[in-house]
Amino acid sequence: MMVQVNKICCIGAGYVGGPTCSVIAQMCKEITVTVVDVNVERIKAWNSNHLPIFEPGLQEVVESCRGQNLFFSTDIDSAIKEADLIFISVLSNPEFLAEGTAIADLKNPDRVLIGGDETPEGQKAILALKSIYEHWVPENKIITTNTWSSELSKLAANAFLAQRISSINSISALCEATGADVEEVAHAIGTDQRIGSKFLKASVGFGGSCFQKDVLNLVYLCEALNLPEVARYWQQVIEINDYQRRRFAARVIGCLFNTVTDKKIGLLGFAFKKDTGDTRESSSIYISKYLLDEGARLHIFDPKVKKEQIVQDLTHTSVCDDDPDRVSRLVTVSLDPYEACKNAHAIVICTEWDMFKELDYEKIYKAMLKPAFIFDGRRILDSLHEKLQHLGFQVETIGKKVTERIPFTANKDISRIDLQAPPAKKLKI
Repeated sequence: MMVQVNKICCIGAGYVGGPTCSVIAQMCKEITVTVVDVNVERIKAWNSNHLPIFEPGLQEVVESCRGQNLFFSTDIDSAIKEADLIFISVLSNPEFLAEGTAIADLKNPDRVLIGGDETPEGQKAILALKSIYEHWVPENKIITTNTWSSELSKLAANAFLAQRISSINSISALCEATGADVEEVAHAIGTDQRIGSKFLKASVGFGGSCFQKDVLNLVYLCEALNLPEVARYWQQVIEINDYQRRRFAARVIGCLFNTVTDKKIGLLGFAFKKDTGDTRESSSIYISKYLLDEGARLHIFDPKVKKEQIVQDLTHTSVCDDDPDRVSRLVTVSLDPYEACKNAHAIVICTEWDMFKELDYEKIYKAMLKPAFIFDGRRILDSLHEKLQHLGFQVETIGKKVTERIPFTANKDISRIDLQAPPAKKLKI
């Protein structure tokens, strides 16, 4: 028997609940959707013109139905009592949203997965939720399973994607040692139809709220079920990701004559990837930590991450446990990328924001100390390498062998060459 759903309550107004229920409200005009949360400030933000999260297209979706059939509230009890369907644990309905494309993913999903138990009540709940998605998702894309199959499908999907990133990142280290170019290798691999081209982009490592959490959940399950070999296999995916971050930071330090103590470094990008303000498990945090440990002065710019969030991430005990005042001494959050790079010894690109491809690098080079380095941790400047080197930059990029140092002669801007102190210890990788 089909349940008629007139009112939906979603508990949690975060990165998943807010966007998901906003799209449901837009697609199901006859259903009232209420998103509740104990966080008063977060709910105020959802009811304002400045949403608490950035996601392309989200503002337009919210404004199209907020106050009509979409509401954000802290009155949790009332919303629960009035709801026909509650998003929290009625069923297993894992999300497969990619931040930066979440709204498009919600409106045109590869699949919707609904898991529940085989009791009459469980099957009734599955049909009720399925009826919501059928407003805009073709029935053949809605997969119904038992609860364990649904949950493990979510963990396995993210673990497989994380594994591909760690695999190509491990190959990037080999490319730097041999002279191969990881982009060329990835392209050749990706043309194999059995493999495909997605998630073969070498970088400073994966971040975000899902990949590490879900891989570690898989590791935990394997250990709990006495499958230690399987647990070690998936644990290595995380270890390669950590290794890639340390290796990149070590390359920055090594190229800057083995010391970054008191050197200004412009760090561009703090979100874990472009088109989001989310910094959870961002590689930028860990790279910042390694550079701060060596005494670098970081000037950080990100177009969507607020100063308060950057400071909060870098003052977390896991980052500065031994020196809580270090961030206030060594970190400056810049509102402009040119300011972040002015008088810097190096630029470190950690997030693949499109705007970083369009910067005036001639202007940036003239304002930097010499020799001027660019470390491209996201391979977004590949098409500009020749131009950047012609300007005088020393360009270092993931998955390419360290290039020869640029010799400085009288026609270079010798007055701005910075001679630094004796080498510091190298970061262990």
